[in-house]
Amino acid sequence: MNFRLVFRLAGKTLLVEAASMLLPLCVALLYREDPTPFFFGIGITAGLGFLLSLLRSDTRFHAREGFFSAGLIWVLVGLCGAIPFYACGYFDSFVDCFFECISGFTTTGSSILRAVEGLPKGILFWRSFTHWLGGMGILVLTIALLPSLGARTLHVMKAESPGPIISKLVPRSSQTSKILYTIYFGLTVIMVLCLLLAGMPLYDALVNSFATAGTGGFSVLNISIGGYHNAVFEVIIGIFMLLFSANFALYFLILCGKVKQALQSDELRFFLIVVALSVILISFNINSLYPSYLTSLRHAFFQVSTIISTTGFSSVDFDLWPEFSRMLLVLLMLCGACAGSTGGGMKCSRILLLLKCVRREIRQILHPRSVSVVKLDGRVVDEKVLHTVMVFLGTYMLIAFSAMLVVALDNFSFGTTFTAVVACIGNIGPGLEQVGPMGNFAGFSPISKIVLSMCMIIGRLEVFPILVLFSKSAWQRI
Repeated sequence: MNFRLVFRLAGKTLLVEAASMLLPLCVALLYREDPTPFFFGIGITAGLGFLLSLLRSDTRFHAREGFFSAGLIWVLVGLCGAIPFYACGYFDSFVDCFFECISGFTTTGSSILRAVEGLPKGILFWRSFTHWLGGMGILVLTIALLPSLGARTLHVMKAESPGPIISKLVPRSSQTSKILYTIYFGLTVIMVLCLLLAGMPLYDALVNSFATAGTGGFSVLNISIGGYHNAVFEVIIGIFMLLFSANFALYFLILCGKVKQALQSDELRFFLIVVALSVILISFNINSLYPSYLTSLRHAFFQVSTIISTTGFSSVDFDLWPEFSRMLLVLLMLCGACAGSTGGGMKCSRILLLLKCVRREIRQILHPRSVSVVKLDGRVVDEKVLHTVMVFLGTYMLIAFSAMLVVALDNFSFGTTFTAVVACIGNIGPGLEQVGPMGNFAGFSPISKIVLSMCMIIGRLEVFPILVLFSKSAWQRI
């Protein structure tokens, strides 16, 4: 293990995080709030990052280092990012601060705060800005800003990027990172402008756009987007949640003029079909709860968009909906967004590959001598990829059920315990019952909060980087 290069990369990432805190510091100064929490955060993070970045190392950087550094750096980023929360005095413990910060960077959106409207605007800005930083990946941002690491950074991108199949858009990893963040930044700016034109204040437009772009869901209102009581806001945010749920490689194809090729994506078609069917089914199921079908259609569209994109906003308390709608939303939590997006969950591509594997297995049972392959986007999927998908799905569920056993020690109801873990490992945010859209995670014990925080990181990094971090063989010399 090339520890020196791993820690050097960690140091450069912490320097990027420290620089990112300058923006909420400016917001705090603009609104004449106490800037001390950000001085502490910037000082400690920059100091640690500077010391680690001074380490000299060779450029030997393989898959093991890539996965190890991804797991380690996300834990360090969460610890350092929690410092402003701890210093501001609005949180009960550092565990709560760590939970909130990890929830932000992993774009989960689960919160231990019972009320957010009384917090300083600088703290709320940092809280939402962590979504934007973590949405595309804090390491991808580091590679884009600091490409001269002298290492094969594709291994880092593979460790942090979501989806079963990872490929570079262009030959150089640093250029790929820049392209991804340019698209990401561009879509964010367009969303901010749309919200401003619709009448949303600038501060609210920024923080809600950060939370939407990262598919995070932290809001500056206690009752989330429903607090604006504005259908236009809901439609704009709902559309952009779906846009940020699509594979960003498709936007690159569109920019290159390959629109037809982008629209032929099997995963995109599957995603849109699931969204459309879910909206139709839920809108009919909840129609009796609202004065008109258009109102029920609006709320169904928004909640389906926020759940399948794993954003976590809410326009209404969907925990009060009929059991059919609630169960369908839980299934959407497990499904998640597209691979290569800022969304969480298992990813539509994996679910689609699982269904294709089931269909192939049925065919081989009926026709034992037949030879069939699994295709995605018209290309044959390698058997190694299919094996990795099945291992991922099995490991994902095993970790989720193990976490549920620990969280169950707090003696909450099954619905609360089950959906709390699903919401955290899927990076969704709200669950049902006590952790529903109008609830929070404050009632859980410190042990449960740490377990749920680790679930967020495991879900964001898609299991294996964290398992590598805790693997004995990763620390041994070979």
